[in-house]
Amino acid sequence: MNKKIDFREVLQRSLVPIMFIVICAIGIPLSGLSVGYLANEIMTRMGRNIFLILSLLIPIMAGMGLNFGMTLGAMAGEIALILVCDWQIVGIPAMVLAAIISVPISIALGVFCGSILNQAKGREMITSYIMSFFINGIYQLVVLYMMGSIIPIRHGSIKLPRGYGIRNTVSLLSMRQKLDNLIPLTVGGVKIPVATFLVILVMCLFIVWFRRTKLGQDMRAVGQDMGVARDAGINVERTRIISIVISTVLAGFGMIIYLQNMGNIATYSSHSQIGMFCIAALLVGGASVDKASIGNVFLGVILFHTMFIVAPKAGATITGDSMIGEYFRVFVSYAVITIALVMYETSKRRKKKAAGRELQDLQGHGGDDLRTADLGTL
Repeated sequence: MNKKIDFREVLQRSLVPIMFIVICAIGIPLSGLSVGYLANEIMTRMGRNIFLILSLLIPIMAGMGLNFGMTLGAMAGEIALILVCDWQIVGIPAMVLAAIISVPISIALGVFCGSILNQAKGREMITSYIMSFFINGIYQLVVLYMMGSIIPIRHGSIKLPRGYGIRNTVSLLSMRQKLDNLIPLTVGGVKIPVATFLVILVMCLFIVWFRRTKLGQDMRAVGQDMGVARDAGINVERTRIISIVISTVLAGFGMIIYLQNMGNIATYSSHSQIGMFCIAALLVGGASVDKASIGNVFLGVILFHTMFIVAPKAGATITGDSMIGEYFRVFVSYAVITIALVMYETSKRRKKKAAGRELQDLQGHGGDDLRTADLGTL
């Protein structure tokens, strides 16, 4: 009986990855894309996106669900890159300096976000989602009005013609793919960004190590049961804030890696969908609101972005209109998040009902034992 229940749970957790494997298996032949092209695109997108998605794991470990507030870290990374571009620093030093500048901004935003989320326990995901819109408004104010008028911006190439505000697109040619090309390697015609993957490896090792630290253990305890964790002497609110701060800082680093690969910043929109797509990719890899692993990140990136690559071509083959594929992949991004959240809520309710039945059974047995004991004394 237990084996059957375990099998159902495994199948339920694997439902979204299985669905995407089927979509990719159908879409790849229809797209007509070569294996070499697909491999190159997937490798590029892995290097571009994995670090960002890894930043989601720590809040999940702390029981705070899917951190839509990672967008705050992405905005911090963009502000840092704009400043570095204005200072005319190039290459890897520019990326390192941007990462350093992003840290205090990310910490401030993370502390603010974490404090708000502590007031919304049990509703962290929707709160962090709305929080990202609120901070986006402040970000727009900074880059559209304050940069060039209050914050000094020297070079007219990134300023709007009126003399203040940042242009819609800022070129990152001075650091474009500098990290990706730092250690060049091509295998079978597939370009592998070795240095980027080494950075990702360091991040993975950090997460594995962090889980074993005292703070990591505290976060896991908080994620399992806040009441028990508080009774054990853990400062629950402080631990939750730290998890959001770490996630926000890492998201800032991830955005810098992402944008150096792209080679430009869409000043007002680069960050707008980044949280949604990262969370969708993580869920596609088999993660849930309360459980996620490094393996889910890698599998999710491969499946989600394979679908992104083949959908327009497959749509053009089936319907004669590639826009159908574009609509399909955006629709699927939101659908995956919806399905995962519904499955999580259904599973949680099922477990709650099962626990209630167990408690009733125990109480029933306890009552029978008590009546038997009373009869024995008579």
